[in-house]
Amino acid sequence: MILEAQGLTKSFGEIRAVQGVDLTVEPGEILGLVGPDGAGKSTLLRLLVGVLDPDAGYAAVGGIKVGEDPEGARELLGYMPQQYSLYADLTVSENLRFFADMYFVPPAEREKRLERLFEFSRLKPYTARPAGKLSGGMYKKLALSCTLIHTPKLLILDEPTTGVDPLSRRELWDILYAFSAEGVAIVVSTPYMDEAERCHRVSLIHRGRLLVTDSPAAILGHFADELFEVLAENQEKARAVLSAVPGVRRCYPAGSLLKVAVAPGAGGENLVRRALENRAAPFASVEKAEPNFEDIFLSLEESFA
Repeated sequence: MILEAQGLTKSFGEIRAVQGVDLTVEPGEILGLVGPDGAGKSTLLRLLVGVLDPDAGYAAVGGIKVGEDPEGARELLGYMPQQYSLYADLTVSENLRFFADMYFVPPAEREKRLERLFEFSRLKPYTARPAGKLSGGMYKKLALSCTLIHTPKLLILDEPTTGVDPLSRRELWDILYAFSAEGVAIVVSTPYMDEAERCHRVSLIHRGRLLVTDSPAAILGHFADELFEVLAENQEKARAVLSAVPGVRRCYPAGSLLKVAVAPGAGGENLVRRALENRAAPFASVEKAEPNFEDIFLSLEESFA
């Protein structure tokens, strides 16, 4: 394995930001760290790269414990923080060359690596543009390229797709897949539940704890309830009615629809329809639905509360 963490714990005063996290990542694997804002994703990533010191536990990269030999560990990894970290006044080319100098990239290797990164990022036409004048998606691709300039064995990326357009989001994932295919391990955090399906394995995180770590398909299999989507005339009234029905475990809005999780054997669709009809809560449809990662997260969050 390229990354191992055991019992990582970090508190800020009375707030336990990370609580006893264990995880491993193999070469070529993409591990998604998925959870809402405030779940502890950024703190965990900073512990993994040595930006923060843990209160307990350890992280090791390539067998090197980050706390004991931070410089040795950092030679093997690339870290892209969530905050803007490039030099806005430097051009695309100047930023890349600066990071190549910082990582002591040999002159004989530099141009070859730059050309390859330009090919992946499609930034070559913009080499003379200051980083501060790039679009959000182009900036993220430049930041990722700077992180990759020294060919790390492990990438730690903190919400790289947040705030970018859908096309740039897809292009960023294409770059990640390309490097994963070459054996680079990647840990990527995201608040977007739909991005979980892009990863080889997923860790769902809530209040600093990992709720589950498994393949996307296996995690979806954790959903034990029956799930229904209700299109109601008055969503608020329908939600109030259904939330009070025995056998209904969760009821929450999803756009124009209302999602209803019903315990197995509690009556399923008939239970939902009868409750709405008996309480005069008009509805247009009740349809069986397949759970997604948001549904799984809410289910697990409830069980760990």
